[in-house]
Amino acid sequence: MISVKHGPQGKWPIQRRGILDWLMLDVQNERFIDNILVEMCLRLRSQGVAVGRATLHFRTNHPEWLGARIVWRHGMPGAEIDTFGYDVESTPAFLQSPVNELFSGASVVRQPLYGHQGDPTKYPIYDDLRDQGMTDYVAWPLIHTLGKKHIISFACDAPGGFSDEDMQVLEDLLPAITLHSEIRIKNVITRTLLRTYVGPHASEQILAGATTRGSGETLGAAILICDLRDFTTISDLWPRDDVIEMLNGYFDAMSGPIERHGGEILKFMGDGLLAVFRLTDPDACGRLLSAIREAKVAMEALNAEHEDHGRTRLRYGMGVHVGDVMYGNIGSRNRLDFTVIGPAVNVTSRLEELTKETQRSVLFSKAFVEMGGYQDEIAHLGTYPLRGVGEPVEVYALIGSA
Repeated sequence: MISVKHGPQGKWPIQRRGILDWLMLDVQNERFIDNILVEMCLRLRSQGVAVGRATLHFRTNHPEWLGARIVWRHGMPGAEIDTFGYDVESTPAFLQSPVNELFSGASVVRQPLYGHQGDPTKYPIYDDLRDQGMTDYVAWPLIHTLGKKHIISFACDAPGGFSDEDMQVLEDLLPAITLHSEIRIKNVITRTLLRTYVGPHASEQILAGATTRGSGETLGAAILICDLRDFTTISDLWPRDDVIEMLNGYFDAMSGPIERHGGEILKFMGDGLLAVFRLTDPDACGRLLSAIREAKVAMEALNAEHEDHGRTRLRYGMGVHVGDVMYGNIGSRNRLDFTVIGPAVNVTSRLEELTKETQRSVLFSKAFVEMGGYQDEIAHLGTYPLRGVGEPVEVYALIGSA
């Protein structure tokens, strides 16, 4: 324990060892780095280090966000988390910031904020902090494995700013903060990557230990398979980048409604996708039908853009069925795919193929219609033999829709 003179408040005990012991021994069951940051700041304040604001800037491998910032201010019940897009590094707010200076190679950025209210400052954030009542600012890089860099900052709300002893306390905590932030941020990145590539439900199964071949469960599901028409011709005639842009637009139009209505996209298959709506939700079929309606509207908007640019309209086919599926790991000994299989998936796939013959964009099985009771919206189209399916299947289509 050491004693520190902290401005006019006199001497305050700083129990560095107690905070370090807490960081190293008592946070192993805390999953989230924002909670650790908040608790650490509260402990620092209780020992006389007047941290009035703290931030943690970290980068992720998210498809939409370059990274995020955790912000805590004294008096807040918890931290706030803001995300940043991939264009943030070209914005004036980033270029004129101490964070940019640290990412560019500085080992520390320190700026006293008291007594200079009328003076011009190097970065706009300093004026913002003064307006919030802060008197001092310091930020360091947190260097993770292989040099990956994140940033932590502290601002003081006591007269006179951080003392030399305060600064030493904060600096002594950096190795422990670096260790814990690397572990938690890598957990976030792992979860994000799994959600990005296999979806939210499958990612939770995998993180929970479903990593052996054949592991899984049987579940009842409303199943949707969608495929783009004439993709081979398009990919042969269009430039590569245009094909990729087209596919991304098509998948956005289809995927957004499915995910908003609670569906789980299990995989993208070239120009197709496979999704399920779990029947544990009593309105699963209704949600799937709502997703289809929204997807049709989104595809019309996308095709309008294509026509404005002189491109061909995109056509697609969807098959929809319900039934039990095996949901789990399938593949070779060391390369697995988390998916669904079973006769119900086969019927759904054959219905999607049948859309070419019937010239309908969406076809439903009788089982789906009977489960959902959509006779006012879906009309009987006829009975059709399906390849690989023993008995002919009664097929339905949306009323008034091709």
